[in-house]
Amino acid sequence: MIEYFFNNQKYNFEVDPSLFSPKRIDRGTECLLERVVFTNSDKVLDLGCGYGVVGILISQFVNQNNVYMSDVSEVAVKLAIRNAKDNGIDNPKVILSNGFSNIIDKDFSIILSNPPYHVDFKIPKEFIENGFRHLKYGGKMYMVTKRREWYLKKLKSVFGGVKVYESDGYYVFEAEKRRIMQMAKQDKKTMSKKLLRKYGKQHKLPLI
Repeated sequence: MIEYFFNNQKYNFEVDPSLFSPKRIDRGTECLLERVVFTNSDKVLDLGCGYGVVGILISQFVNQNNVYMSDVSEVAVKLAIRNAKDNGIDNPKVILSNGFSNIIDKDFSIILSNPPYHVDFKIPKEFIENGFRHLKYGGKMYMVTKRREWYLKKLKSVFGGVKVYESDGYYVFEAEKRRIMQMAKQDKKTMSKKLLRKYGKQHKLPLI
C-alpha cells in the first residue's frame, strides 16, 4: 500500500510489483498534475492509468462521471477499480484497452498520459496519433516523459504545435487540437498551404 497526500487529502493506493512505480508515486506523474488546470465540466481520459493514481486524484476537480481510466493490463484495471472505490469514487469508469482499441468516445477535453519511455516509440506514437482523434476541438493532450526531442517533433507533426515545460528532469508536453485554419493563422511561417492540405487529408479534417 502507498499512502499519499494530495491537495490536503489523504489517499491510499494498493499496488502490484508488476506495475509501474510500485513503491511510490512517480515524480513524473506529480509534474504532470502540477501543470494541468481542470474544470468540473472537463471530460478526462487517464491513458495507461496503472493502479489509478491520476484518474483518482483529479476526481477532486472533475465530475467523477467524466473521468475515464484505461490500461492494457488486467492487473492494473482491477487495482484501479479497487483503489477508486476505496478512495470514494462510487462508479469508476476503468476500461481494459490496448491503447485506444476499446475506447469509443471522441469528445474528451483532456487526455493525460505518462507513457513507457524506456522502450521504443511504438506505444507513444499510437497514443499521440489516436489521442488527437479522440479529443474534441479545443481539447488538450498532456504527456510527461524524460525524453524531449522525439515527443516534441511527433506532437508538433500531429497537433501542429506543442508547449513544453521542464521540471525536475521531466518534460511535460501540452498539445491542443485546433482547427486547420486556426493553426494556419497562428503559425503562418511553418504551415504552408500544401502542408495544410496534407494535414487535413491525413486527419480527415475540413479546412474551416
